[in-house]
Amino acid sequence: MASRRTGVDFSYLLGQAKIESSLNPTARAATSSATGLYQFIDQSWLAVVDKHGGEYGLGWASDAIQQSGGRYYVADPELRQQILDLRKHPETASVMAAEHAADNKAYLESKLGREAQPVDLYLAHFLGVGGASKFLSVHDRAPDASAASLFPSAARANRSIFFDRSGNARSFAEIRDRFASKLLKSSDGLGADIQYAAAALPSGAKTVQPADYVRIETQRLSEQVDVGIRPQPQTARLAYLMLATLGR
Repeated sequence: MASRRTGVDFSYLLGQAKIESSLNPTARAATSSATGLYQFIDQSWLAVVDKHGGEYGLGWASDAIQQSGGRYYVADPELRQQILDLRKHPETASVMAAEHAADNKAYLESKLGREAQPVDLYLAHFLGVGGASKFLSVHDRAPDASAASLFPSAARANRSIFFDRSGNARSFAEIRDRFASKLLKSSDGLGADIQYAAAALPSGAKTVQPADYVRIETQRLSEQVDVGIRPQPQTARLAYLMLATLGR
């Protein structure tokens, strides 16, 4: 559904989730705040929900997210945790990852003057979109140059990516090719599934959006006012989580 809604390549989204979390929606990194299918860290998640949450019935979340000094925050600690916990919800994590990838794709193409490939999107996930733009710009001009000297911090933190077992620095082309192979391996055998998924919706058909789940449930509760039940924002959030799961 995330692929169809955003146009982001299905095999890329599934491959990225396999690499990041082995398709475990509650995966949690041991050395950072990275959580969920796509291992969003806290700040990256708050940023993408702030930008795109309102499009998917998450206005209650995006409205609560504020920015100060380049960092995102939520004043209410309990609400902040609720927003961060959405990373563990597969549908929400997938559509936010797709929107994030679409944003990165548009940015990279504006800088590179060419179409961004799935591997380029993964590099944006790995290095940040600014770092990926810098990496790919040099890659396109001098693919055989050593990448470690241009990215010393990333090279120190990810030595196995930037250096081979003998300690020799890998080139830009070698690093990009290794990431491409990793993505391809993660999406091997998906061809039939992709064709089926693409054909599952008739031309012009629209899927139910998470916002509709909230609207429907809120309307249902509104009809019960006469028995003392009134819809609350917290009920709408619960309805989103429950009914979006039922709508898989």
